[in-house]
Amino acid sequence: MQQSKSNSTERIHFVTGKLAEFSLRRELAALAPRAGFDYTIQVLNITVAALMTTEWVGKRIDVPPQTTRVLLPGYCRGDLAPLIAQLGLPVERGPHDLRRLDEYFGHRRESDYGDFDIEIIAEINHAPQWRLADILAVADQMRRDGADLIDVGCNPGECFSGVGEVVRALRDQGHRVSIDSLDPAEIGPAVRAGAELVLSVNSSNVEAAPDWGCQVVVIPDDPKSLAGLDATIEALAGAGVPLRIDPIIEPIAFGFAESLHRYVETRRRYPDAELMMGVGNLTELCDADSAGINLLLLGFCQELGVRSILTTQVINWARSSVRECDLARRLVYHAVTQRTLPKHLEPRLVALRDVKRLRPSQQDIAELAASIRDNNYRLSLDEAGVMHLFNGELHFCEDDPFLLFEKLLATEPRNLDPGHAFYLGYEAAKAVTARTLDKNYEQDRAIDWGYLTVEEHSHRLERQRRTRPEGPQDGNDQP
Repeated sequence: MQQSKSNSTERIHFVTGKLAEFSLRRELAALAPRAGFDYTIQVLNITVAALMTTEWVGKRIDVPPQTTRVLLPGYCRGDLAPLIAQLGLPVERGPHDLRRLDEYFGHRRESDYGDFDIEIIAEINHAPQWRLADILAVADQMRRDGADLIDVGCNPGECFSGVGEVVRALRDQGHRVSIDSLDPAEIGPAVRAGAELVLSVNSSNVEAAPDWGCQVVVIPDDPKSLAGLDATIEALAGAGVPLRIDPIIEPIAFGFAESLHRYVETRRRYPDAELMMGVGNLTELCDADSAGINLLLLGFCQELGVRSILTTQVINWARSSVRECDLARRLVYHAVTQRTLPKHLEPRLVALRDVKRLRPSQQDIAELAASIRDNNYRLSLDEAGVMHLFNGELHFCEDDPFLLFEKLLATEPRNLDPGHAFYLGYEAAKAVTARTLDKNYEQDRAIDWGYLTVEEHSHRLERQRRTRPEGPQDGNDQP
């Protein structure tokens, strides 16, 4: 049992299972000094903390002297009142996700974590082809995901006659709006309807810019040489037009490295100017998931002082880019301002793999299976990726889930109705997915996909509640 020491009079006894032990210790080591409490940790002989019940915990809990309250896992089922009476202490359930312990205790993960200074402009591409209702719905979702401005993307070579109506409708919904066009015939109606930023201005439309009365994004006539950039900036500055500069990032194989250098050169030339980067030129044009690309580009932006980015969500692998950029801008801001590595701060951006793989050993599963007395099926994945199916009467293990179920069917089980078979098949599919990607698997819990995780309803626990009283059937059982 681990114990921390401080001058606090608050002493909390945390109860957990084997799989969550490492994560809980790490979270509490960082949180307790900031939140001002002492703590002890009791790791019960159970792999998955979500399988606990209050009755089962009551037979095993060992609360140290001076404890002021007890915190159980968020998924621990059962009535707290008998446990409170038994211990004579307050007993609470913590958050379902350990990573939310800081929120549970009213503290941020770090003293300033979550701050940012990069603005996200989210483009609705080819807006003339959209119904207005769909534009408004997408814009609302983008704002919920973290967008600061909604960019109305026009089609080059076509004049969007309805641009004013779209901008006005977005403004009526409370959105800040930009217009993505070089055509003054589109830009004029957009800014009159409330657009506050024009993407973009170069020598082709610079003369019209003073009439718009809003900020503009300056781009070079020729990105590779930055030709025309200085002249356009000089003209706009002379006319008093507020501006930000976008030297244009190029896709890989079309000058990506040189385009990064142009951002550095532009910052050298204009040390106090606002800069912008269109990160979609990378995320949309690489055969790779967009989260890592967004993080790297925003890290570059944070270090160089590029304080706005334009992102798109067209191709399927980049469809969550706004959300990714929102998480990434907070992570890179903290890393740069605190001069610390962007590591162990934002686990939601780790989607394909888990931050740490935590699986029970074959021995752990064997001991667990030997202690069970009921006939409810458990499915587990051991550290070698072998699947185990067991209850109080059997224990099978196989690499292939079909072979696992063949063994089960050979026992002619009396409790395997179609619904239960479907549930076990679904869980086996999740286990195979987790094994394929070297991720963690816990029965009846959603696989952790970071910011993409969709929590699952507890089908197994609901089924058990319908078929038997809550809690273990035997004092030595794992629930």
